[in-house]
Amino acid sequence: GLLRLLAAGGWQRRSPPRRFLGAMSRYGTEQRGRPNSPDYRLYFKNADGKYISPFHDIPLFAGFKEDNEIPAKKLKTTGNEVLFNMVVEVPRWTNAKMEIATEEPLNPIKQDLKKGKPRYVANLFPHKGYIWNYGALPQTWEDPNHTDKITGCCGDNDPIDVCEIGSKVRSSGEVVQVKVLGALALIDEGETDWKIIAIGVDDPEAQKIHIDDVKKHKPGYLEATVDWFRLYKVPDGKPENHFAFNGEFKDKDFAVEVIKSTHEYWKALLHKKADGGTIK
Repeated sequence: GLLRLLAAGGWQRRSPPRRFLGAMSRYGTEQRGRPNSPDYRLYFKNADGKYISPFHDIPLFAGFKEDNEIPAKKLKTTGNEVLFNMVVEVPRWTNAKMEIATEEPLNPIKQDLKKGKPRYVANLFPHKGYIWNYGALPQTWEDPNHTDKITGCCGDNDPIDVCEIGSKVRSSGEVVQVKVLGALALIDEGETDWKIIAIGVDDPEAQKIHIDDVKKHKPGYLEATVDWFRLYKVPDGKPENHFAFNGEFKDKDFAVEVIKSTHEYWKALLHKKADGGTIK
């Protein structure tokens, strides 16, 4: 019957939707276009198969309910910690600069372009590509019209970035529940670009690790992270980036406050109280 036909490959979809297992299997993705081309897009769907935006429709806080404003008692926690949803854009060890398209309807993931060509980050010896799973927190926005009191620079007009340092290599479009460990304040071409350091809750080390423990459990990793962000634009002929706090990592409580403030900027953007320009 049908199963035999499927097994024989007689039924094929152009782009099978991907379902990610575990807590986030309620989200799937659908590819359009050819990977590594300017027209490639990765769209998101919810459990009902409806298209959704990874920027606006996936809750920031990892709760049991799919609503955007989850009451505190419904928040998903590990121990006494609130967990966040992370949208993975770039899997670890890969080079293609994938990002949520904030200016397109439904905000699919696309490859950043440079002079009309797909953009890749250079390998920074001894590393290959991105050295963590890299992505963003949904329902956050770094307001380009707001001067950060801490850094003295304006936001970079994007959702807040996350470096997930767990041992798994994730997939682009995967939604991962993460525990926040800390934050690094990058000044990228004069803009504030916070980098949240987090670890997937499904990682074996997630329960025991905090930002101060990273140096013990993963020696050299945080130092490599600072070096990576300092140097990653140099191969493109740009100067080194700088950091607030001399490149020191701030702790979890500090990072959560930064996330909450970018969540408020996102709310203002959504209610048109902040000028998002061409953001959709």
